[in-house]
Amino acid sequence: MQQVIAELSQLIADGTQHFIQMPESEWAAKPDPAKWSKKEVLGHLIDSALNNHRRFVVGQYAQGQNIVYAQDQWVASQNYQQAHTPELIALWQLLNLQIVRILENMPSDAYQHVCDTGKNGPDLHTLEWLAEDYVAHMRHHFLKL
Repeated sequence: MQQVIAELSQLIADGTQHFIQMPESEWAAKPDPAKWSKKEVLGHLIDSALNNHRRFVVGQYAQGQNIVYAQDQWVASQNYQQAHTPELIALWQLLNLQIVRILENMPSDAYQHVCDTGKNGPDLHTLEWLAEDYVAHMRHHFLKL
């Protein structure tokens, strides 16, 4: 878990610097009307942080909880495209710093607790796997930002 924490911490630092230097025109541009803008991608990463925050907390005391994320509905209902970009950057940064604190504080015996992320039936993953996947997911989206 220490490697995950270190990598997430570095992604937060690097991402924050990159994000604050990006002009608003880049944030708002939509490559296609049906595709997300960079602002909406950042919103998606905020939503991912919110859902994984809950998984990392609840998963420590209540195994097998079904915590799913309907990404398109979340992004659409929150209207990230119209949000103030510096607020989105700050929210993303603060949520991820809190996730780092949760992971740093998580007892090692909780790493193997499971959480159900299935939308159409059980899809059980350990908290350790979810933490690793969370960082991989963030790296994947950073290529688009």
